Amino acid sequence: MLEQKVVCDAVICYTHIMGNSSDTDFERMLTGGHPNSLGNTVEAVELVLKTPELFPKLFGCYQSKDEVVRLRVSNAMKRIARVNPELVYSKIDSLLNETARIDQASTQWTLAQLFDILQALLTADQKKAAIKIMKKNVEKHTDWIVLTQTMEVLTNWSKNDSTLVQWLLTNLPKHERDQRKSVAGKATKCLQKLSKLK
Repeated sequence: MLEQKVVCDAVICYTHIMGNSSDTDFERMLTGGHPNSLGNTVEAVELVLKTPELFPKLFGCYQSKDEVVRLRVSNAMKRIARVNPELVYSKIDSLLNETARIDQASTQWTLAQLFDILQALLTADQKKAAIKIMKKNVEKHTDWIVLTQTMEVLTNWSKNDSTLVQWLLTNLPKHERDQRKSVAGKATKCLQKLSKLK
């Protein structure tokens, strides 16, 4: 019965959104179902891509108290950025500030991915701020996806940044000793790339 109600609510919400975009309730649309599932994320993305003026409402769900909603918003941002990077870039100030302060692994690893997708659009100051956020995650975060995604992005960004290369050469070796093979392996691969940039 619970699963039927979740599906029913999603259908009602989807129909409601299609009927009147001014009343869009993305939080309701992204609520429910298995915590690790996408739920109605794809539908939300399709709505925003068709009607870009809805984007601020979807982005606003980053402030939801429901961590599942926030996880799905992160997934939606990545999907939208791949198709319409300028749309996501319109919220770069929020991404670098309020969103970056969200203590949730999915938000942090998505930030690394978004920064990478949006790199060509970033100003020098915005790129500097993005690097600062990612450095902090490399230094202090413990989630394996956050670490692997962030190490990879920073390594890719260091090709023309000797200062970043040196920082990574100093801070990645500790992750080679991580008991998780995914983290240790990524650190080793990144260090191998970095050694060629010295």
